[in-house]
Amino acid sequence: MTKQRILLVDDHEVVRLGLKALLERHPKFEVVGEAATAREALEQVAILRPNVVVMDIRLPGISGIEACEEIVNRYPNTKVIMLTSYAEDEMLFSAIRAGASGYILKQIGSEDLIKALEAVGRGEALLDPAVTQRVFQEVRRAVREEEASAFANLSQQEKHVLLLVSEGKTNREIAKALFLGEGTVRNYVSSILSKLGVNNRAEAAAYAVEHNLREYLNL
Repeated sequence: MTKQRILLVDDHEVVRLGLKALLERHPKFEVVGEAATAREALEQVAILRPNVVVMDIRLPGISGIEACEEIVNRYPNTKVIMLTSYAEDEMLFSAIRAGASGYILKQIGSEDLIKALEAVGRGEALLDPAVTQRVFQEVRRAVREEEASAFANLSQQEKHVLLLVSEGKTNREIAKALFLGEGTVRNYVSSILSKLGVNNRAEAAAYAVEHNLREYLNL
């Protein structure tokens, strides 16, 4: 059985020793090295080529996040799990942007840590349950912002006209649905095409579907 080669990076020796003692009891893992700083970690990765680096976020000098980004870019076959004492939103999202495969709190139980390492070893991404909800909230917020920006130049009435266009309604049908004159609807459609930078109703409809206009309007 091929063991998963692990590098431990933490500026507290007691933490490294505890992690090493835990992991070396497991037949699937082999701790191939330790480092107290990000600089040492980069040197160790270059020499040892571990499968997984378990690294503290807060390190003296270069941060664990900066080291993570460099490791992921230079050694794509090496996965990085960020380890931290606090569930800080900015650190969490910085770690994700840096390419970390996992983000776990030091308070994690031994069995959960083993499962996390196994999951990352299989190529899965993993977040500590304590921070997962925050990620989903951030993703939802980002999606809402993207949807809002997609229709930022349209008035509320133009958005409703565009929704009906995306449903294949004719100008006459739209006029009847929104209690508008047919000429007014034509003007709205012309304005929508101009603002969205599209050439025709079909392209406008595709744009509305692609950017989830219906969900954005909460209909």
